[in-house]
Amino acid sequence: MRKEAQTVPVRIYESGNHLMLAAPMPGLQPRDISISIADHTISIRGEERGPRQDNLELLIAEWNIGPYFREIALEQAVNGSLTNATYGNGVLVLAMPKTRDARGIDAEFTLEPISATRGERVGHTGSAINPAGAGEA
Repeated sequence: MRKEAQTVPVRIYESGNHLMLAAPMPGLQPRDISISIADHTISIRGEERGPRQDNLELLIAEWNIGPYFREIALEQAVNGSLTNATYGNGVLVLAMPKTRDARGIDAEFTLEPISATRGERVGHTGSAINPAGAGEA
């Protein structure tokens, strides 16, 4: 039995040259979430997790773990191909670069899990990156 998708509440705000979107989607794995950005519209989907959750003898069931869906019309065009998506603690966050063009740059993607960095520095700010604990010569 296919459930009707729950509407995902969102918070959208501007941060510098980006539009930011935050949406709670608890109980999913990153690969369960897909995003589509086309022109001025963004669509978010989260597939149902735990197909046997309906077989439990629940005493109270006020929410389900998916499926989720939301389609939002944006006032500002964004570059979908440069969108950064993160998912942690049950919240999806999208950082979408604004574009000056009347039309945005379309993109479709599914989130992929990444491994933890174990406290190593990630990124590059113009200086050499040395592993933690490396002594100076």
